[in-house]
Amino acid sequence: MKTMQKDLLKVNIYDTRDEMGKSAAADIKACILSLLETKETINMIFAAAPSQNEVLYALATDKEIPWNRVNAFHMDEYIGLSKDAPQGFGNFLKAHIFGLADFKSVNYIDISAPDADAECERYSALLKEYPTDIVVMGIGENGHIAFNDPPVADFNDAKMVKPVALDEICRNQQVNDGCFAKLDDVPKTAITLTVPTLFAGNHLFCIVPAKTKANAVRATLCGEIGEHCPATVLRRHESAILYLDGDSSSLL
Repeated sequence: MKTMQKDLLKVNIYDTRDEMGKSAAADIKACILSLLETKETINMIFAAAPSQNEVLYALATDKEIPWNRVNAFHMDEYIGLSKDAPQGFGNFLKAHIFGLADFKSVNYIDISAPDADAECERYSALLKEYPTDIVVMGIGENGHIAFNDPPVADFNDAKMVKPVALDEICRNQQVNDGCFAKLDDVPKTAITLTVPTLFAGNHLFCIVPAKTKANAVRATLCGEIGEHCPATVLRRHESAILYLDGDSSSLL
């Protein structure tokens, strides 16, 4: 493992994607157990994407984590897909961790909600009731975090959760990841937790493998901090760690 730091952001670089995922999971587990020494329950937000497969598998299969003391949330969801669509982020997380571990509660964004604004208000109220302890997240090919693409990202957003239009780079990523067969199949709108909502988490663990993320990683660590690359905000967080593999770190 190689390490570096950019502003406040710690960066761990591994040779392989598997090593990266297992190490991130071990650090997340240690954070969970440490927090539960002084708190009865904690609250976690999870990203849903193939980039998270290794870390989610390691966490879901770890029998030493007391998931029954963890309230789970996710950070974004499409608008307009059917309730049982496998591309739905809640459904993805149910298959990869929410349905595999015995959480105290799992709080889904309703993919079939008829009123997106009302659903954003409902989910915002939940997040206020259960302040975030840990965020397990990734970075998009355009530098987005959750569905805060550069055109809609706002580091000072007054909203906790909002409906957004997805930019074309983001939508193409969903095809590149194998989630959709073609661009026309990818929804054009979604619900996302905003940048301040994610940033408010006490501990951020950001897992970013693959060659397709190399440009975004370089922009995150080497460019100016700003909404043009939303992930740069991680460099301002006092407890954030970025996990990279050999591919995603290849342009550093």
